[in-house]
Amino acid sequence: MASDNLVIAGWILIGLYASAILYFVIRGARQTKSLDDYATGSVIFSPVAVGLSLAASITSAATFIINPGFVALYGLSGVLSMAISLPIAAVVSLVVLTKGFRKHGNLVKAQTMAQWIERRYNSKAYGFFFAILSMLLLTFIVLICVGLTKVISSTLNIPEFYALLGVVIFVFGYMMFGGANSMVYTNTIQAVIMVVVAFILLGSGYEHFSNGVHGFLDKLSSIDPKLIQTTNDSSFLFRDYFEIIVTQVIVGIAIICQPHILTKSLLLKKEEDVNKYLWVGGSVQMLFFLVVITGLFIRISFPDLTTGGEAIPMDGLVSKYVVQEFPVYVGLIVVMGLLSAGLSTLEGLIQSLSTTITQDILKPIAAQSAFFERFDNNQVLINKLVIVVLGIVSVFVSWDQIVNPKLSVGIFAQNGVYAYFSAAFIPILFGMFYTRASRTAVFAASIVAVVTHFSMYYGQLSIPFTKATGENPGVAAATAIVLSVLTAFLISTLTKKSAVIPSSVKEEHKPE
Repeated sequence: MASDNLVIAGWILIGLYASAILYFVIRGARQTKSLDDYATGSVIFSPVAVGLSLAASITSAATFIINPGFVALYGLSGVLSMAISLPIAAVVSLVVLTKGFRKHGNLVKAQTMAQWIERRYNSKAYGFFFAILSMLLLTFIVLICVGLTKVISSTLNIPEFYALLGVVIFVFGYMMFGGANSMVYTNTIQAVIMVVVAFILLGSGYEHFSNGVHGFLDKLSSIDPKLIQTTNDSSFLFRDYFEIIVTQVIVGIAIICQPHILTKSLLLKKEEDVNKYLWVGGSVQMLFFLVVITGLFIRISFPDLTTGGEAIPMDGLVSKYVVQEFPVYVGLIVVMGLLSAGLSTLEGLIQSLSTTITQDILKPIAAQSAFFERFDNNQVLINKLVIVVLGIVSVFVSWDQIVNPKLSVGIFAQNGVYAYFSAAFIPILFGMFYTRASRTAVFAASIVAVVTHFSMYYGQLSIPFTKATGENPGVAAATAIVLSVLTAFLISTLTKKSAVIPSSVKEEHKPE
């Protein structure tokens, strides 16, 4: 239970924080005149601001609230996986894919991932397929809603259901208006707060190093010797180096293939700003990924993972740690950072997913009816209604994950999000670097990726020569990505057919 002082101060802080967000939302909404403005913005932002917004979007509530719980349970194996293997691969992938995606994104005038794929491969069916597949990103929205609910409930001592309702109503409510214009403002502020909180969390365990690194490791070992091993056979996530390194490197490379990440670069109006944007976004992102180390400090504070004789749910460990370990004023700063971590990505997901549903699912359907002109003239209003529906669905699914989790909502989110970017990896890679890519090959690769991922996960299929199974969503995704790559190259080699390439892309690749 939070102290009375923390509860009172928490209400005041959250009220002020919400007011600040609404100020920037109103400011951004005034400059949002169309769905185009909502999707990619009409304001010229600095590369530093967009880079901070990018880092905040990539490293979300999962990094600050959920993933430290995995490290608290399983120790150094989780740190090696989540703070080293995946982040390094993700940053390298970000640099390579962003430049290619931005170039082609501008050429084909895409606002969403589905539009990019449709126009790059001249296939409405393929674009519609990806628009439908984008619905899997709802699982990530659910993860963030659950994480924010845990933080607010613990800080304000209110029932989790009411905290969840408050989060969804507030965030989905203000995202009906500002879109990209307000999102970069709020994300930049959130990222700055997250930087401060990252240092606070990473520094919160300094006392445990009074006898050096060995003394710190001895404390962990006395709780459970497996906590200081680089592999942990008690977990279905970190059993061997295949799961910890190979799988995470593959996932890290492909994880950048999410619409709220790649499309962020389209907010930059000048090409010369891209390098600064990537430098800021990449370096701050690496700092954020290191926050999972806090899980080791949490485990020392809660050796048996209980408080008051009651087991602490894995997704609630960070919230309990903050409430118990920090003075009120420091705890409030950390709470604000945790809220920022969740809101930064949640805003991007709501913006990209609602735009995709409106433009890439509902608009093509409306085009087949007599109501198309009415639809076309009211896209902003329809997009707001889509956000309302997404909010309602998010409440129901999030509550189910709070009441009936499988270890953690993180597993639920990984299953959905990993399936999505597994399918997106080949079309994005081929679309940027293989001008004569076969449309048949990339479409087949996406189908193979989706089928493989869900078959591996729900069938808990194993891989030879490793302890890894599809029960780990990362293993399912890595297997899906590898098979999709093989499928694409095999079909491309056998058919030697190429996609119909947009004229703008042809011009870009025309020999000198």
